[in-house]
Amino acid sequence: MLQITIPARNDLWDEKSQEFVSIDETTLRLEHSLLSISKWESKWNKPFLHTPEKTDEEILDYIKCMTITKNVDSNIYVCLTAENIQEIVEYINAPMTATTIRDNGKSSREIVTSGLIYYWMISLNVPVEFEKWHLNRLITLIRVCSIKNQPAKKMSQSEIISRNAAVNA
Repeated sequence: MLQITIPARNDLWDEKSQEFVSIDETTLRLEHSLLSISKWESKWNKPFLHTPEKTDEEILDYIKCMTITKNVDSNIYVCLTAENIQEIVEYINAPMTATTIRDNGKSSREIVTSGLIYYWMISLNVPVEFEKWHLNRLITLIRVCSIKNQPAKKMSQSEIISRNAAVNA
C-alpha cells in the first residue's frame, strides 16, 4: 500500500459553483491491485495493461480506482503534484517481491485484462482475496504457480536410450 499526504489548500476554483473551495490535509491510501484494474476497465472498457498511452483523465481515474481511503473529496485528486504522480508511478512499477523468473524469450501476444487474470487465478486455485495484492506480486505468484504446475519435461530420444541402457544393465 502507498500513502500520500495532500496538503490543505484554500485556493481551488470550483467551476460549477463559481467560488473558491478549500480542502483539508488528506492522506490517500492507494493499492495497485487487480481489483483497481478491474474497476478501471469496467469504466473505460479497454485493457488497462495494454493501453500504454492513457489520457490525463484516465490516469486520474485510475488513481481514484486505486484509492482505498473512504469518503475522499474529489477535489483532492486535482491537488496531486508531479512528485505525487511520480511516486505513484514508481509504486505501480515496483516488483513487490524478491522472486525473479527468468524469461525464456517468448512473449505472448495475448491481451491481458482483469478478466484473464481472474481466470488464471481460478484455474490455478489462487484465492480471490489475492485480488487486493499489489498487481506485480500477484502476477509473479501466478507465473510461479503456472511454472510449478507444468508437467514434467519429456525426455529426448537419446535420454530414453541412455535410461533404458542403465535399467537393462
